[in-house]
Amino acid sequence: MNFFDSLDRIAREKGSCLCVGLDPNVTAEERKAKGDDACIEAALASNKRLIDATAPYAACYKPNLAFYETFGSKGFELLEKTLAAIPSDIPFILDAKRGDIDNTAAAYAESLFGHFKAPAVTLSPFMGLDTLDPFLAWKDRGIFALCRTSNPGSDFIQALAVGKEPLYVSIARSLAEHSDRIGLVVAGNDPTALAHVRSAAPQAWFLSPGIGAQGGRADLAVSAGARADGLGILVVAARSVAKADDPGLAAKALRDSMAEISRSAKAQSSYSGCKSGKKSPFYIDLRRLISDPRAMDCAAKAYAAMAEGIPYDSISGIPAAALPLATAACMRLRSPMIWPRMPVKDHGTGNRVEGRFNAGEKILLLDDLITTGASKLEALDILRSENLVVEDLVVLIERGKQGRIDMEKAGVRLHAFIHVREIFEILESQGIIGKAEKAALLAFIDAE
Repeated sequence: MNFFDSLDRIAREKGSCLCVGLDPNVTAEERKAKGDDACIEAALASNKRLIDATAPYAACYKPNLAFYETFGSKGFELLEKTLAAIPSDIPFILDAKRGDIDNTAAAYAESLFGHFKAPAVTLSPFMGLDTLDPFLAWKDRGIFALCRTSNPGSDFIQALAVGKEPLYVSIARSLAEHSDRIGLVVAGNDPTALAHVRSAAPQAWFLSPGIGAQGGRADLAVSAGARADGLGILVVAARSVAKADDPGLAAKALRDSMAEISRSAKAQSSYSGCKSGKKSPFYIDLRRLISDPRAMDCAAKAYAAMAEGIPYDSISGIPAAALPLATAACMRLRSPMIWPRMPVKDHGTGNRVEGRFNAGEKILLLDDLITTGASKLEALDILRSENLVVEDLVVLIERGKQGRIDMEKAGVRLHAFIHVREIFEILESQGIIGKAEKAALLAFIDAE
């Protein structure tokens, strides 16, 4: 069983995705006043108390090597004693951020995996994927590669554009394709980045620092970064737990809040309302409007308002969800209606477009909502193949931004009655969703 298989099991058994940092950050003033030996002794006692208090709630621990290396050889003794205090059934991640050419990387791997017996380590992938391979040679261990870091200046390199996406997303995709034993370090204080990276690496485990002192919130991080099974993200809490009046209580509160969001993410993961097949944490089912005459009347009024000022000869609904909506709109507007066969049938009349029309007529395309342009482009191709002019599309709801981009490329103006962002605002104002849920939903549509 490799590290990530073990992590899956532990996270499920303990109901926890909490990673507790073990970082004895001793200041220069303290070292000068007390001496290194006293500081090391105090650090070890503090680490042991923190481990004892948080062990029931932690899925793993993460010592940052820098805080131990600063003491030289005695610091390594402190690290070894700290690691020995961690219960054997709880793994730890050595936060080393190593990255170098093959023979040097192999020496680092021997030190971290061999000497310190770390189940997992953090690495820097910026010298290339080959620098990770000496670590991947240890089949039962795991690595977390830097992807999107939590520091304020991370945009300097990580947000550089690579095609149509930021560099960190491209890195995430490449790392996920290189090995399923590579996790990703993704900032817990950047829900948008978490959502983007989750889209690029659906199954990878994330190690997400930046919670508490760096401004991140555990619930927002889990909402944006959890996998479809509600797991897949280790939220790192260091100072926010270590400096709490009761570290155990602080760890339990974090564990419980994340578990609640994780259960919600798992429950929502079955939704897949997009023709693109993308999993979504929410689903808008406008087909239900047909069962409520008043709702259909409201929809017809909305379409009529959008159609005002648009020149057209007929309205075309897109099968199948939009056909009753197009019918309602046409009855209100006293407009002719046509619709494209999707797919075209080889029996009956064999028509590609149903209804009466003449070549050269302007058609107002109508659908219920838009995520991407997939079904719209299919309808456009059929209508334009009959020499019909389609320059405008009206929808009740726009979600994300890709649909508008796709329509602009196709030479079609998109008119949306409302954007899903506005719906989220309304839901929050009515108390139906909370701020954390809204932030996660917004992060998801930003990544669509």
